[in-house]
Amino acid sequence: MKFSLHEDYLRSILFGLQDGIVSTTGVVAGISVGVDDRSIIILASLVAVSVEASSMGAGQYSSEKAVHQLDAKKNNGVSEHTDSLIGGALLMFFAYLAAGAIPIIPMVFTTIPLAQARILSILGAFIGLFIIGYIKGKIVEHAALRSAFEMLFIGGMATIVGLLVGVTLKV
Repeated sequence: MKFSLHEDYLRSILFGLQDGIVSTTGVVAGISVGVDDRSIIILASLVAVSVEASSMGAGQYSSEKAVHQLDAKKNNGVSEHTDSLIGGALLMFFAYLAAGAIPIIPMVFTTIPLAQARILSILGAFIGLFIIGYIKGKIVEHAALRSAFEMLFIGGMATIVGLLVGVTLKV
């Protein structure tokens, strides 16, 4: 039996995982080069990932609801969508939260020097992005390694932006 996942749920999960890692890595990397206080880095990162996960879940619900409503309008009041709005929103929220934890975890271990924790955060995020991209490629049956490198490149660009802002605005 072949595994099957509703395309809207796949979108929610992949978007949540990718954005959770990318955004949070940018925050962790940027803040960690901008300040030397680990508690500020952890607090800012936890606030960012919590707010962003909530916002992404709410945005998923609202945007998918609009798609359902538009579809119903075009089809005499009946939407052909079979996905759950709440289910998609929850998948987005938890995927974002779980992936966003990856770059935060090294910062929590105070036995790891800050510079090394930053490197571990970025490295962990890049490995996570590569794995997510590879799995996505396998699920959609399209060039898994290319998908992995594409996701890694996208995440790398956002991390560089976070680092540049942190270095530029260092306090």
